[in-house]
Amino acid sequence: MAAPSPATLAIGLVTAAAVALLPATAASAAPKPSEAELRAQLKQLNSKIDKLIEKYNLKRVELAKAQEAAKAAKERLAAAEKTLDTAERRIGDLARMRYQSHDPSLPSILMARNGGAAALLEQLTAEQQALVQGVAKARDDKKRASDEAAALATRIGVDAKAVTEQRAEAEDIIDDIKKKLQDLVPLGPGRKSDGSWAPELPTGSDNITARTRLMKTELAKNFKLPYTVGCFRSGSDGEHPLGRACDFMMSTGGTMPAAINNALGDRIADWALKNKGKLGVKYVIWKQRINMGSGWRAMSDRGSITENHYDHVHISMY
Repeated sequence: MAAPSPATLAIGLVTAAAVALLPATAASAAPKPSEAELRAQLKQLNSKIDKLIEKYNLKRVELAKAQEAAKAAKERLAAAEKTLDTAERRIGDLARMRYQSHDPSLPSILMARNGGAAALLEQLTAEQQALVQGVAKARDDKKRASDEAAALATRIGVDAKAVTEQRAEAEDIIDDIKKKLQDLVPLGPGRKSDGSWAPELPTGSDNITARTRLMKTELAKNFKLPYTVGCFRSGSDGEHPLGRACDFMMSTGGTMPAAINNALGDRIADWALKNKGKLGVKYVIWKQRINMGSGWRAMSDRGSITENHYDHVHISMY
């Protein structure tokens, strides 16, 4: 039996992880996993998906190399055939010249007016034989490289289909874990029975309110933040001097974020708005837009990347 491919082995690992993470039946219901357990499962499954994709990409690189080898072999064959064709024409021209200068009844290949012509013909004949062998080898190389590329493409096609299906299943489980983590986000302090929020004073050495601190802590649990987070800031307008706002930087400041951090900012803004009612988020500003819970609306141009909130996500709290 043929050994399983690396991609097939990786698929097996993801399948096993998926089965292990599926919800238990009612008959065998276990206690709900803790936040730490859910985050560990999420990290493990994300890692397995990354490894699976990495192995698949390595296969794609291998296929590209095989295709390049097939292309090079084809080019070598064409060059060899061209050289052989030139040699054959030279031999034909020489044979015609000898035929025209000798008795037609004699085999022209065996007769020569002088030794030099015979030696030249012998040399060309040897060259032709060598070229014929070279062309045969080039054809063999081309066929072998083409067959290898075709076989690898077929295997990758099969693996890719399995990878796509297994990745979709794993991503469904990841979504389920994320929803469970969403349910674990605690209620911010000071929430009233009618859903409004009691006023809070800043506390601690960071000079922010308890609700702001909770929002910052929970966000840091869910996202790997690439740069600093600035909250309390004196001498400015808005909620910063009140300890009720934080800026989550997506660049070093004053510059547009890289694409990956721009997408991260989108996810952070979305997370804050989804947890608005739990944490006490008042509004979010990101990329010259503000969202108070009823959708994004454009803001006026304040004149710079930072002032227009392109380099950071601003989250204000009640």
